[in-house]
Amino acid sequence: MNRIAQTVKNLARRKHRVRAVVSGTTERPRLSVFVSNRHISAQVIDDTKHVTLAQISTVGQKAASGNMTERAEWVGSEIAKRAKTAKVRQVVFDRGGQLYHGRVKALADAARAGGLEF
Repeated sequence: MNRIAQTVKNLARRKHRVRAVVSGTTERPRLSVFVSNRHISAQVIDDTKHVTLAQISTVGQKAASGNMTERAEWVGSEIAKRAKTAKVRQVVFDRGGQLYHGRVKALADAARAGGLEF
């Protein structure tokens, strides 16, 4: 198995390990984060109803500029605003197999500053 395939496999294993523990409810939906090489997206998901309550991505957004950490901060603040309009105050954080470090941490800190509790 080559290096890239092993990296993808390890990410999938971490993601399944996280999702085995983290689940969103109606009272506390799940804030799911996806980080690719060029973009960042976040969703607030109610897993009991299988409904996405709010979502934001940097794809096609001119307001999201700068390096990836600055884009992550922008996504965190925007998802907090959209979650507030959907009447969501508390969430559980799903880092999606990524380490809680760098871009993921910047997004989480910006969402907390925007008013989300997790």
